[in-house]
Amino acid sequence: MSEHFGAKSTTDDVLAGVDLKGKRVLVTGVSAGLGVETARVLTAHGADVVGAARDLAKAEGATVVVREAAATGGGALALVELDLADLKSVRAAADALVRDGRSFDLVIANAGVMAPPFGKTVDGFETQFGTNHLGHFVFVNRIASLLKAGSRVVSLASAGHRFSDVNLEDPNFETTAYVPFEAYGRSKTANILFAVEFDRRHKDRGVRAVAVHPGGIQTELARHLDPAFIQGWIDQLNAQAAAQGQPPIEWKTIPQGAATSVWAGVVASADEVGGLYCEDCHIAELVEDASQIRAGVRSYALDPARAKALWALSEKLVGETF
Repeated sequence: MSEHFGAKSTTDDVLAGVDLKGKRVLVTGVSAGLGVETARVLTAHGADVVGAARDLAKAEGATVVVREAAATGGGALALVELDLADLKSVRAAADALVRDGRSFDLVIANAGVMAPPFGKTVDGFETQFGTNHLGHFVFVNRIASLLKAGSRVVSLASAGHRFSDVNLEDPNFETTAYVPFEAYGRSKTANILFAVEFDRRHKDRGVRAVAVHPGGIQTELARHLDPAFIQGWIDQLNAQAAAQGQPPIEWKTIPQGAATSVWAGVVASADEVGGLYCEDCHIAELVEDASQIRAGVRSYALDPARAKALWALSEKLVGETF
């Protein structure tokens, strides 16, 4: 595995010299930020990318740079409508891809929401759990037949998983008080546990899954947050970092943030990253000390029994068995 990539590596650094002609990739959330950059660099290296987005008009405008990269790099971009907060939309998008029949070499489950006010998806699930986890759970499982041997699924999680484990008894905050970042943490832990169990189920046929943390990036994901709150949070984290003798937090650029996704999906050894959680273009270490705020993954997010239990609950909630 390449060890020379790190927190400051960009997508162009990671894919330098890599030819993706003939590869087909699906990326969710291509209407802004990381999704657009991920699609751009993949098409620039020759991949055919299917970009999924809730708002196709917004995605058309946002992906002009992707089409420009495709024109010079030999790749291509096609857009499909996908609203992860509406399982009817999820199933329709997945079923259309299955009918089309063309296989994928890589699926990057990139789309998501962070810390909105309490709300529910069309199907009645808490917004973050329903969108970030259940929407992707149904979508990726429904197109699993299109994943050929040697392909991968990259599930975008977050260091935010350290806010909270999943709550299998009350996933939709029906009996517990809603706290936006606790809900975000639950959904991001779910994204990791999904990768753990999907990898276990599919690795015997040569399909692997990995979860990644892109890093701290200023994107539309934070649109529900007051800038003053974000700055206060950063100040608090930096004070903790200083007490531990660590440097202050630096925001990543979007190309740096998307680097771990393409590294884990294309460059890293599938056998080494499969079923694990990666950050800064390397496999994260297990860290249980709550005072360690800068890196690492909590053991509950990689617990295979927890992953199986969440899978079973997810199937029950969406009314489908995969």
